[in-house]
Amino acid sequence: MWKEHTILYESNTTFENEVAEGYWQFLIIPMENEFQEILEFDFSNSTHCVNQLSINGFGFKTIKVHPKKAFSQISFKATFRVRTSLLQMPEPTKSEDILNTLEEIGSLKYKVHFERFLRATPLTGLPKGKNGCYQFDPNKGIFENLVKLNLWIHSKFQFASGAPEGTSRMETILDSKLGNSKDLAHLFCTVGRNNNIPCRYISGFVNRENGSLGDGQIHAWAEAFVPGYGWLGFDPTNNRVVNADYIKICHGKDSMDCLPEKRVIHSAENHITTYSVVVKNQQRLIQQ
Repeated sequence: MWKEHTILYESNTTFENEVAEGYWQFLIIPMENEFQEILEFDFSNSTHCVNQLSINGFGFKTIKVHPKKAFSQISFKATFRVRTSLLQMPEPTKSEDILNTLEEIGSLKYKVHFERFLRATPLTGLPKGKNGCYQFDPNKGIFENLVKLNLWIHSKFQFASGAPEGTSRMETILDSKLGNSKDLAHLFCTVGRNNNIPCRYISGFVNRENGSLGDGQIHAWAEAFVPGYGWLGFDPTNNRVVNADYIKICHGKDSMDCLPEKRVIHSAENHITTYSVVVKNQQRLIQQ
């Protein structure tokens, strides 16, 4: 079974004075894999300069824009039509498999293979004295523990759409008990990694027609590696295991690897930027 989504992304920046030149890089193109396919794609900018496609260091597609004429306002618009498939969830963990799984995630081979997504970063490191903020139950399977972690974050931490753009230090998030989707995804990665589970930060879009919480911009969630299954997405903002309502753009160690927009502007003047993301179902459900 598949779902089709239409995604509208807009970014608009107004500058106090004219800008002589600028460079932009956008990381907003949905990735393609066996669960996700781009059917249509269009990107435009108000300066009408050429858009260049490239691949970043993680292998994800980016759009580069280099306006060479002076401007005081610039806008970017992207439209995607994407098809996503319904995922099959992991089977409940059998009691006899729990010990084997614990041995696997404790092995040197496992830790070396997943080192990039087990290592703490400045945005996903637990502060001193907080190591015991959440511990996995050794009598339950990895999948079951991750589902409980998702619920714990959703129930104990308040979603705050107006929070800073996912750059809060972990100590601030733990003390304030609030954050936006980026902060809550960072928290999931932090706790998962602290319990020897590889976790990666995900940037993407979520269809909010079913009542999902979100920032009205790029959404964030986490993926954790479930032994015997593979990578599986968890959205602590909405306490959901990721399904066909989610459209993934990219992943990284934290949000710094997944910034949707980077820019270098030849101007020191003040500016105001607004973003808008709308995701709609193109068709409710499509039978394969």
